[in-house]
Amino acid sequence: MGGAFSVLAGALLAVVLNQAALRRSKPSETALLLGLTRVAVVLIAAGMIVTLAFGLWLVGDTPAYDLGDGWISASLALWVIALVLGSVAGRRDRHTREFAERLAAEGDQPSPELAARMRDPVTLTLSYGSGLAIVAILILMIWRPGN
Repeated sequence: MGGAFSVLAGALLAVVLNQAALRRSKPSETALLLGLTRVAVVLIAAGMIVTLAFGLWLVGDTPAYDLGDGWISASLALWVIALVLGSVAGRRDRHTREFAERLAAEGDQPSPELAARMRDPVTLTLSYGSGLAIVAILILMIWRPGN
């Protein structure tokens, strides 16, 4: 359960920080908030590893569950999807943070390009898609359809 709470806490923190960064016009503030999302990434990554390890252990240790169960297979597929989407989005966010840091060092003036990068629909779709996959995993873990 601790792993799931870590994932949820990290995801919520990432959303809050990203939304706060979206509302900033100064590059230094945007860079700071995007930099703080690294804390959220650590929480999410640790939680994902713990939930995967504990989940696989539980499946192996509980005769009622099998890796072939649809909800378990779906959860594992969603885990991979969340990881891939989150990694790609994180890379894009890191480039945006680095751009904001450069702008901050060059005078810290608002930038239409930075604003556009912060609202990039591809990055936002990847980030929120990863978050939705995580929520779907948690729903499957709680609901366990078919059991």
